[in-house]
Amino acid sequence: MGTDIHQQERPLIIPIFIMNGGCPRQCIFCNEKIAAGNFAPEVSKSFFEAEVDSHLRWNKDKLRKVEIAFYGGSFTGLALDYQKRLLSWAQVYIKKGLVESIRISTRPDYISDDQLNLLRAHGVRTIEIGAQSMNDEVLRLAGRGHDARATVRAMQLLKAHGFQTGVHLMAGLPHDTRESFLETLARVGELRPDTARIHPVLVFQDTPLAEEFKKGHYRPLGLDEAVEWCRLAWEALTPAGIRIIRFGLHVTPEMGKEGVLAGPLHPAFGSLVYSAIFYSAALHLLRVIPQQARRLHFRAADRAQSNFRGERNRNINAIKKLYPNAQIVIDSADEGDPGRLSLITETGESFFLDIPGII
Repeated sequence: MGTDIHQQERPLIIPIFIMNGGCPRQCIFCNEKIAAGNFAPEVSKSFFEAEVDSHLRWNKDKLRKVEIAFYGGSFTGLALDYQKRLLSWAQVYIKKGLVESIRISTRPDYISDDQLNLLRAHGVRTIEIGAQSMNDEVLRLAGRGHDARATVRAMQLLKAHGFQTGVHLMAGLPHDTRESFLETLARVGELRPDTARIHPVLVFQDTPLAEEFKKGHYRPLGLDEAVEWCRLAWEALTPAGIRIIRFGLHVTPEMGKEGVLAGPLHPAFGSLVYSAIFYSAALHLLRVIPQQARRLHFRAADRAQSNFRGERNRNINAIKKLYPNAQIVIDSADEGDPGRLSLITETGESFFLDIPGII
């Protein structure tokens, strides 16, 4: 599970990876051939059309919006003629009515008024900024080449030009701590991007971070730790109206071929985070329930059931340990709010909690 957006409301995003294109340097953590897949260093027209056509054939729900997304580099750092070429190929599909808009990802220090005017004129509607952190020391050690103020300025420009905005954050970079990550979340909350993507750091082969790891100078987050940091991100950002559209990286075949040296790699990382969110909500409801309770009756929407139960019923087993004498009943709230978790006690009292951002 990668997003919190209901299928019919989530756009179909057709990713085109530009493989570090436009990036002025290699960040300490980055190996796009592992993170995205081993694509060609430059996108050809034939490859672009084949990718887009393949996704459009697969798209059975014609009601979903379709976006072409240029990921994997800093789009606005590409040579201007290359940018225009890629955008013109995408515009062909927009003019045919097959694609609604374009989204790009780029660095916060590669944003200008002129650049944004060009992008808007060519059908770009959403721009995601690779902020990674709002802590200047974390950014310096990651080799980003910009500070947190660059992200603030970029977001201000994007909003002034009317773009939909996204922010990409990483959890567990060198020098990052739980406290500094929470500070990053607070600052991002103030910026009010429309969406956020968050993933914990993985140590990829053939990166400067891999060398630091081998020397014992860097320790990535453990899986449970990474899930907890991302749960905190949910609690910090969703009340501000920021939709978190992905937790964790898509697992590529290259990751499974010893491409990841260390870090919280899991094929369903997002599901683990959502399960942690629901478990936290359950604990909140259980605060007023005595440990001697004989019956706990939970109710959740159909599509929230797996997240509430957790991987291999992890959440339910944890609740059973807290309430060893209780019969635990779980049923479905048909067509109910997927973010609402209800608890009915043995005395008939009913409590509920609405989890923000679950759609």
